[in-house]
Amino acid sequence: MNISTARSVLGLFKLRIGFMIMITALVGLVVTPGPSIGLLKLLVVALTVFVASASAGAFNQYYERHTDHLMARTRGRPFVTGSLPDSPAWLVLMAVMLVSSVSVAAWVINPTSAVFVFLGAFFYAIVYTVWLKRRSWLNIVVGGLAGSFAVLAGAAAVNPVIGPLPLLLAIVLFLWTPPHFWSLAIANEAEYAAAGVPMLPVVIGTPRAAQVVLWSTVALAITALLPIWFGAGVIYLFGAVVGGGYFVYRAWLLARSPSRKTAMGSFFASLIQLSLLLVVSTLDSWVA
Repeated sequence: MNISTARSVLGLFKLRIGFMIMITALVGLVVTPGPSIGLLKLLVVALTVFVASASAGAFNQYYERHTDHLMARTRGRPFVTGSLPDSPAWLVLMAVMLVSSVSVAAWVINPTSAVFVFLGAFFYAIVYTVWLKRRSWLNIVVGGLAGSFAVLAGAAAVNPVIGPLPLLLAIVLFLWTPPHFWSLAIANEAEYAAAGVPMLPVVIGTPRAAQVVLWSTVALAITALLPIWFGAGVIYLFGAVVGGGYFVYRAWLLARSPSRKTAMGSFFASLIQLSLLLVVSTLDSWVA
């Protein structure tokens, strides 16, 4: 395998997204009160969530291989360019990856964690990609549950009975996905419209979508403060206030003056907020 082919394969599995999903699972594990699960189980949580996410990411590209050429941000994908053959053998590999991940999680960790590993991949690959993406503006809202299930998979590794802290973190991930992705959708509204994908700005227009981004970001920032009442400490509070405040500010700029520039500013602010929340959640739990 040459370097170009290796890069195509790595790009197929959306490893950067898989890595972020894996981190959310580990944070869900860290914030859950309970005994240490040991290094082996921690590695199994990380790898099973990562591999399951990779299989779902690859399925997304395989399923959309005949329409990805309609958008500039996806027309360089390996099935579109022909750098990888779109053989059905890829589906077999994806299925093996998912089944192996869920089976190992059930065997080494527990069935509850395995169910959440499966649901994370299922919601992204089937609910979002197949059922909703080209049918409803709710596509990314419901599809956003994929990240939430990763948090719950990590939490269930410590305690199958999900407590308030990991549950709230999962809700925060669910509320974070729409304004994060809608900001990007506003920046690329023309491409989504040309491709026939009913993202929110295509359905209701950019000005109204920008307002929805603002108010959904406000709801997210408020919800991100709730863990303070369930055991989170000062470190978490600092990160939630700073990250949430910055995202709300950028979303306000977007709502005041919708443009590609302000939309991308809101999009990058969402990444900063999520990264900060994950870091302070971990630090806060370690200090506690």
